[in-house]
Amino acid sequence: MYRGNIDVTKGYQPRTNILRDEKNDLVTDSHIILARWRNHFSQLLNVLGVNDVVQTEIHAAEPLLDETIACELDMAIEELKRHKSPGIDQIPAELIKAGVRKIHSEIHERIIFIWTKEELPAECNESIIVTYL
Repeated sequence: MYRGNIDVTKGYQPRTNILRDEKNDLVTDSHIILARWRNHFSQLLNVLGVNDVVQTEIHAAEPLLDETIACELDMAIEELKRHKSPGIDQIPAELIKAGVRKIHSEIHERIIFIWTKEELPAECNESIIVTYL
């Protein structure tokens, strides 16, 4: 129904499923295109050893303030778009926006915990990648 509404309002715009393979040839077969995307993201995201990243220490003149992070968190929550699919955690943006201080303070505490521990939880390594084919 959504696609039909778009077609009526904007006019029909045919989609082309074309992608370039490793040899720079155009590919139109959807199975080959999906395999190409899988290969691309596998090479991009599954890096075992990274040698060119250098760990540097950052010295701040004053400690970072929790109020600054809370203010930035409130601004980020305000900018969340409604009616979008939730991520892996299955928490929609509407719930976070309507959660007032209790949910916001819980998110803030988790951010501070991650900040002080200087290590991301394992759940943050998962993501959903959507390509339009």
